Amino acid sequence: MTSSDGAPKSVGQEVHGVTGAVPSTPTLTMARTTQVETHDTSRLEAPGRRADRFLNAQVSVLHFHERVLEEARDVSHPLLERVKFLAISHANLDEFFEVHVSGLRNQREGTLIGTAGLLPDGRTPSEALTMVERVVRPILEAQDECWVHLRKLLNDNGIHVLETRGLSPEQRAYTREYFEREVFPVLTPLAVDPGHPFPHISHLSLNLAVVLDHPEAGERFARLKIPQNLPRLVQLPPVSQEAESPDPTVHPPVSFVWLESLIAEHLDLLFPGVPVRASYAFRVTRDADQAIQEHDSIDLLASVQESLRERAWGVVVRVETEHDLPHSLRTRLLEELEASDAIADARSAPLGRGDLMALASVDRPDLKYPPFVPRIPPSLAPGEDIFAAIKRRDILLHHPFDSFAPVVQFIEAAAADPDVLAIKQTLYRVGKNSPIVQALVRARQNDKQVAVLVELKARGDEENNIEWAQTLESEGVHVAYGLMGLKTHCKTTLVVRREPDGLRRYVHLATGNYNATTARMYTDIGYFTCRPEIGADMTDLFNTLTGYSRKDQYRALLLSPRSWRRRLVELIDREMSWQARGEAGRIVIKVNGLTDPRIIDLLYRASNAGVSIDLLVRGMCCLRPGVKGLSENIRVTSVVGRFLEHSRIFYFRNGGNEETFLGSADLMPRNLDRRIEVVFPVLDEGWRSYLRDHVLRLYLRDTARARALKPDGTYVRLSPKRKGELSVDAQQALLAAARSGA
Repeated sequence: MTSSDGAPKSVGQEVHGVTGAVPSTPTLTMARTTQVETHDTSRLEAPGRRADRFLNAQVSVLHFHERVLEEARDVSHPLLERVKFLAISHANLDEFFEVHVSGLRNQREGTLIGTAGLLPDGRTPSEALTMVERVVRPILEAQDECWVHLRKLLNDNGIHVLETRGLSPEQRAYTREYFEREVFPVLTPLAVDPGHPFPHISHLSLNLAVVLDHPEAGERFARLKIPQNLPRLVQLPPVSQEAESPDPTVHPPVSFVWLESLIAEHLDLLFPGVPVRASYAFRVTRDADQAIQEHDSIDLLASVQESLRERAWGVVVRVETEHDLPHSLRTRLLEELEASDAIADARSAPLGRGDLMALASVDRPDLKYPPFVPRIPPSLAPGEDIFAAIKRRDILLHHPFDSFAPVVQFIEAAAADPDVLAIKQTLYRVGKNSPIVQALVRARQNDKQVAVLVELKARGDEENNIEWAQTLESEGVHVAYGLMGLKTHCKTTLVVRREPDGLRRYVHLATGNYNATTARMYTDIGYFTCRPEIGADMTDLFNTLTGYSRKDQYRALLLSPRSWRRRLVELIDREMSWQARGEAGRIVIKVNGLTDPRIIDLLYRASNAGVSIDLLVRGMCCLRPGVKGLSENIRVTSVVGRFLEHSRIFYFRNGGNEETFLGSADLMPRNLDRRIEVVFPVLDEGWRSYLRDHVLRLYLRDTARARALKPDGTYVRLSPKRKGELSVDAQQALLAAARSGA
């Protein structure tokens, strides 16, 4: 929420949402709008036992995936957006199996160093695996039901997702021609018999198990991989009788057929002379939780490349099959895959519904969110001097409500400015065709000193990051590949510029990645400043990242794994001290995950000391809120909604002398102890007020998308407390403010 020069508006101004107005009476304590529900511990185990203090992390992740699936069933979202949520739900569960389930299996087998013994919630890995399988089954069934419902709605709206048996004769003729022209040359059927060993089934690949009736040899089996470089949903031409309507509001129907169904229909062309008895789709999920093996004897790039090759052969943790696959063939598949210990799912077709994301490209604006143009502060508009704007005062951008374009503009301006001497940046996930990377290349071509740390160990983006790192290095950029033993997860940029009064350091710090695509999908916060103390800290940070510096003390920045945990403990302890002196202790924290046992126990202590605590935790949370004698002053809320909540904000009342921090770190052991993270103070009073009154307060008042965590780990939707009161949707309110230019 900015004024014409990009500064925050006054604290007293209202934030209006689509579904109602949010009262904006300023309050230094950010008092709750709803009472914390307190639960007696009598139905739990004796206080102090692990199961009382900590929820199971993996089940908590599954509850988050349930909340995403709920968005797919929410009729307030446009239809194609609901389909996207369903696709995300399926992709999320793929990751859950490949990371969390495989992680528990590795812990059970003792293959992860330092993971022996009980989990934080007191369960053994075997007990947790049993519980996970029990909890995940209803979610998988709910996904199936959701797809059946959404497919009917799509059909009612002229978007047909078909199997080949539902095609018209004209469409059948097209699919055969398409198969012969585009698909047949790519396919490689692999026989399985004494002369042909069972082939390797790659991670998350979709396959057909083909049963053949060989004239001489009898029943035979073949495997056919569905090509991943062809569209999974093949669009069909309109049928000839469909005349185009002169009414532009009437959309012509569009039809798709699943690629595996199309292939199954034409197996006779792949096995001429051998009758095809049947075919069944199956899909395999492998262990992707294997740590990157870092060897001192070889460089980190080679280590990552070697580990990626090994990961392709990871243990099978899940096998998905069509529900009508015969038991004998399912048994054979599990034996051949050496997957007797894997979770076996018999599901209705299609498998791998994450590919439904392709339907987002259908030109049906009436079935999507209304488009919006992110706000750009006038001081950062194209053509304005971005360095002069930052020099006037710190600038905060709240994405996606504020455009990511000024961040790209900042790097591009630095690349072109003859007074800029050096650019240093950390890159974690940048995406494809990155304008940031292109600007860094131009900077090097313009003889700037450019140093970039590209984190090669960013899970899922390793190959993409290797490619970017090699591209930058080939252009003469100084590239570091990360630090041995630690992931570099911080989001930072330093620009050194020569000015009439000497060198000045301009800094961009952020809660999210330098990725222009995800910046329109995630809520994140970026912060521009040229404050000398932060600039000096950034120089020290890059000396650590690219050199051998082991500096522990920084002027303003807080770093994991060195100072952030220690300082966070001090900040929570300080609120307890204020509470003991009669001042209201108040903590509000917004993160993606809260699993660290030591921080959770400290928050319990603060609650018992009387400190009022609100935790906005999007995903995994192991803290039990609202338990009498343990956490009765703690409320945990999760907001999913249209945008993926990704920003991290830490607010401490500090006796009225408030402090607010932003950063890249969640409250999880990996972020606190095993990653390079940067948390930074918001030193501008106006921006602190904005974050307090127009971000945190707004999310705490959300009654449209928010769910409250109960002590047993389940979530319940919040609703307005008074009859007739309008719901508050925090994301819609922020979007409305951005549209109005407020």
